[in-house]
Amino acid sequence: MQKPVWNACKKILCIRADNMGDLIMTTPALKALKETFLCHITVLTSTMAQSIVGYIPVIDEVIIRDLPWIRSNTAVSGADLLELATQLRSYQFDAAIIFTVYSQSALPAALLTMMAGIPIRLAYSRENPYDLLTHWLPDKEPYHFVQHQVKRDLALVAVTGAVTNEDRLLIAVSGKDRQNMQAKLQQASIDTSNGYLIFHPGVSEEKRKYPLPQWIELGQLVSEMGLPILLTGTAKEKELTSAIAAGVGDKATDVAGLFTTGEFIALTAGAAGVVSVNTATIHIAAACETPVVVLYALTNPQHTPWKVCGRIFPYNVPDGLQSKNEVIGYVRNYRMIQQAALPQPAAIAQALESLLQQKNDDEYIAPDTLIL
Repeated sequence: MQKPVWNACKKILCIRADNMGDLIMTTPALKALKETFLCHITVLTSTMAQSIVGYIPVIDEVIIRDLPWIRSNTAVSGADLLELATQLRSYQFDAAIIFTVYSQSALPAALLTMMAGIPIRLAYSRENPYDLLTHWLPDKEPYHFVQHQVKRDLALVAVTGAVTNEDRLLIAVSGKDRQNMQAKLQQASIDTSNGYLIFHPGVSEEKRKYPLPQWIELGQLVSEMGLPILLTGTAKEKELTSAIAAGVGDKATDVAGLFTTGEFIALTAGAAGVVSVNTATIHIAAACETPVVVLYALTNPQHTPWKVCGRIFPYNVPDGLQSKNEVIGYVRNYRMIQQAALPQPAAIAQALESLLQQKNDDEYIAPDTLIL
């Protein structure tokens, strides 16, 4: 434990430069830092996660940058990194903590924080980082074990002595967002007075998609439960959501692109249940304690919904879309369950119906559901 060193750290930079879902899964670790050290937390994150930051109450400040060692659609030059290092130096941070998944290296971010003059630098590392990190946790994942991302992040901050008694995902939504969400539903003549379901079919990566015909069949089966189905997504996903809504029929409504991030959180919090591919939506549902059924392409087994009632239906990624990352390849072959067949709509609909009827809110998805 390094708590005496970390007690003096009141301005901490936390680097979580991935997607929205990754940042949401880091919230228990951020909460542990905030509660333990009463510190000011600045998060360096990506444009992909930017819209969720304002709904995470333990974040005091944010720096938005896409970094070249994280997948993004933004080109970054060496000059951009030098400018970022200068910007970070101006904050005079006491410490930096770099959060990663096991298939990433923390060392590029460690070099950045060293260049920024941040005196204390913590991260996982598989290699010996020498002076790049002042504090490091040897990364035993995935070759010795695989754990949920929330547990991984909490174990990292535990090096500092940071702990929390409540490790649920943390998202807050305002009353204003709830009012705006309800107003938009009313304007669209969508009656949700008896409840509603969310279908979220859009994917950021082709390898995660669940086929359109199966979405339509699933919607037709779920329609028999009597609740309206809202097809959510971004405005860019309207071609997909509108096709599913049209195929399902009167019980389904396409609302893709209709809501802001805050309004979508409010919509998710009020839903009877969510059916989604493996994307940030499942982590928003978990944070809102909304039951969730996940159509889970077998990519990252450590990213299942955390502490929420639900069901997971795994399926393999097509061979041509498999990651070329050797660490991910190892996990795929030796640490993750094998499930070749696509889950069928009838089984998914039956699981959703059972989930909506169950009374025991403590029946959480097991965090190691997909891990051998």
